[in-house]
Amino acid sequence: MKLTSYRVEAVEHYGAVVGDAVIDLSPRLPRYPTLRALIAAEALAEAKAAVSNAKPDRKLADVTLLPPVVEPQKIWCIGVNYKDRNEEYKDNSDLPKYPSLFCRVPTSFVGHDQPLERPKVSTQLDYEGEIALVIGKGGRHIPREKALSHIFGLTMCNEGSIRDWLRHGKFNVTQGKNFDRSGSIGPWVVTTDEIDLAKPIHLQTRVNGEVRQDDSTARLMFPFDYLINYLSTFATLVPGDIIVTGTPTGAGVRFDPPKWLKPGDVVEVEGSGIGILRNGIADEA
Repeated sequence: MKLTSYRVEAVEHYGAVVGDAVIDLSPRLPRYPTLRALIAAEALAEAKAAVSNAKPDRKLADVTLLPPVVEPQKIWCIGVNYKDRNEEYKDNSDLPKYPSLFCRVPTSFVGHDQPLERPKVSTQLDYEGEIALVIGKGGRHIPREKALSHIFGLTMCNEGSIRDWLRHGKFNVTQGKNFDRSGSIGPWVVTTDEIDLAKPIHLQTRVNGEVRQDDSTARLMFPFDYLINYLSTFATLVPGDIIVTGTPTGAGVRFDPPKWLKPGDVVEVEGSGIGILRNGIADEA
C-alpha cells in the first residue's frame, strides 16, 4: 500500500493512495486517528480491508500533502553513507568505522509539492536526496538478522541543508540541518509488502530536470539492517520513527562554483519502487 497524511481545510487526514487519488482512512478507522497510530497498532491488514472496494474520496491535487508520518518521535539522519562520499571531503581520512549521525525535528520538513524555504540568513540552501525508513515494530538491541522485519515502509527525503550553518558548531551540524521547512519527506510510505528489501533501490536527484545525484543502495556502506541494529543499541526505536539513510555524491556544494537552490528551482528525488518527491523553492517570508 501507499499511505500518506494530508490536510484539507485545516483538518489533518491520512489515507491510501490509489492512482492520482486518495481513500480517506480517518473516518473509516477512527480508532487510529493518525498514520503513526495505525503503524503502532500493526493494523495494516485493517487498512487494506477498509480500502477494499472503496472509492477514492479526493484527488491528490486537491489536498495538501504532509510528511507521511506527522510528528514522529525521532528522525535519525545518517551522513557519509554512500561509497565515494568520504572522498568528497578531501581530508585523506579512512572510511568510517561507524556511521555519522544527527537528528532533525519534524518542523524542518514539509510534504510533497510544498516549497522548501531558503532562509533570510543564508543563500546556501542545498539538496540531499535520500531514502528513508519508517519503523513499524519498535525495539531495543534489535538483531541485525531480524532488523528488516522492523521496517513498516519506505519513503523519500530531500534532506535539505543550510551549508554555512553546518559549520557553526565545533562538534555538530544540528543548526544547518534544522531550519524550518528546509527539507521534505514524502509523497507517501510504500509498505514493505510491496518492496523487496533484498534488492537494491535506485536513487536519483534532479534539479530543474538535470540529474545531480544517481546511485543505488547496493553501494551503502551501512545498509538498512546495520542501521537499525546500530541505532537500537543505544536508543529504543518506536513505531513511526524515521531513519534517513544517507545521500550519494553530487550535492550542490560539491560543484565549482557551488550550485545553491534558489526560488523557482524544482527538486525531484526519486526512488525505484517508491515514487518521486517534488518540491519547489521559495524565500522565507
